[in-house]
Parts: sequence; structure tokens; C-alpha cells
Amino acid sequence: MGDYLKALEFYEKSHKIYEKALPPDHPSLAASYNNIGQVYHNMGDYSKALEFYEKSHKIFEKALPSNHPHLASSYNNIGLAYNNMGDYSKALEFYEKSHKIFEKALSSNHPDFATSYTNIGPVYHNMGDYSKALEFYEKSLKIKEKA
Repeated sequence: MGDYLKALEFYEKSHKIYEKALPPDHPSLAASYNNIGQVYHNMGDYSKALEFYEKSHKIFEKALPSNHPHLASSYNNIGLAYNNMGDYSKALEFYEKSHKIFEKALSSNHPDFATSYTNIGPVYHNMGDYSKALEFYEKSLKIKEKA
């Protein structure tokens, strides 16, 4: 509905409950940090979103195996924040980490695997490397056509 302040209010209330009820390395606590980060992201406050995405990521790193798709999504969110802040080399670094996990954890025709290519493409576009961007868009399209 676009009422980000209201969403933030309820996510923060929920988070306080999680902090009291769960151990500090519980994946649900990480998901809660991620939700708060997404609200800040939607509000355009990318540095604040990054702060919460990183908190979420630290928990996921401790709680999940290194090839877990949630960890890949976490890297992806961090990459998205850097991309929106204009730090394309950092965005690419995190998108590639995400992609490597998806490469190991998912089948080669899984839609999320295609999405990781789709996310890398715009970074190269923003960096002015249009042929490299096109390469990633085409990889994504091939997977999506099969899926």
C-alpha cells in the first residue's frame, strides 16, 4: 500500500519480539532484519537498507550452509543496495557471490538462476559495458525460455 512508515513500525515491533524469543543467530531474526531493510530500500534509503541487509547476512552466514539459497538472496540484496547507491563494483562483487551459490544450489534452468544473470546485466549496463550487459541478459533469457 506504500505506507512504509507503518510497515516499519510493525516490522520493528515484530523484530523486538524475535530478539526476546530467539537466539541471536536464528534465521528468523535474519529474515526480520531483511524485512526492515526492504522497507528502507523501498523508501529509497539505500544506506539504511544496506545496514539491515548486512545484519541479516551475518546471521545467515552463521546459521546456514554456505550453499543455501537464502544466503544467495542475502548477497543479492546487498548487491542491489550497492547498485542503487551507484557503487557498481561492489554491487557486482555481491551479485557474483549470489550467482555462485545459485549455480551450486539450483538446477541450470531454475528461474532464480536466470534472475541472478538478470541482476548482473544492469550493473554492466550502468558501468557502460553494454556488450557484457547483453551477454548476461541473453543468458537469463535462454534459461527463462526453457523454464
